[in-house]
Amino acid sequence: MDKGNVPDLKFAGLGGAAGGLYNNVILDGVGRINGPVTARTFKGNGLIKLGGSLAVDEMEVSGNLKIKGGLQADSIKHDGMLTVEGSMQGGSCSLNGVINVKGDCELEDFTGDGVITIDGLLSAGRVNLKLQGQTRMKGMDVESLVVRQGSPGGLNKLAGSLIAKLRPELNVRYIEGDFIDVENTTAEVVRGNIVIIGQGSSIGRVEYLTGLTVHPGAVVGQEVKTGE
Repeated sequence: MDKGNVPDLKFAGLGGAAGGLYNNVILDGVGRINGPVTARTFKGNGLIKLGGSLAVDEMEVSGNLKIKGGLQADSIKHDGMLTVEGSMQGGSCSLNGVINVKGDCELEDFTGDGVITIDGLLSAGRVNLKLQGQTRMKGMDVESLVVRQGSPGGLNKLAGSLIAKLRPELNVRYIEGDFIDVENTTAEVVRGNIVIIGQGSSIGRVEYLTGLTVHPGAVVGQEVKTGE
């Protein structure tokens, strides 16, 4: 993104600014931006509220970020609490903490460690999730998916003991992909080429093309080999 002579936006402590077109946005402290932001980089630390959408090349935030609209970024790194009132689109995405997206997510590579809620659909290439609590999505269309239980107490520093005590589980209506390897997952339907259903999972129906492995500690209602 070529911003030319577009100015930077910086503030530390308690601050506020108008939305608009910026080069580099660097925020440290407690602040609010009243409107949508388009920028090359967006870096923040603290408590930040954005009164519109955010479109950037690179985003890196630690703390609590609330975006009133959608989020679009080539690279996304967030550690803390992230709320996106609209949809989210990105390339490489790494989320650590408590994540809530109201719309759909379209990502290339997605790594998540924490409690993640996506009210819409997740469309992505490679997805790796470490569950720290109840994680919910409407549906997942992926190339490859790996779901594991996160390390105990991983969210204590972010959200207190209440969330950390919730059973780590992925709850989703359906999963479709080429390679699917999940544990602690509840889904109505799982469709894939190679499917591995790990311990703690409950799946209504599994449709697989090449191979299916089901852990003794998992429950699968129906197994269907397709392509024959």
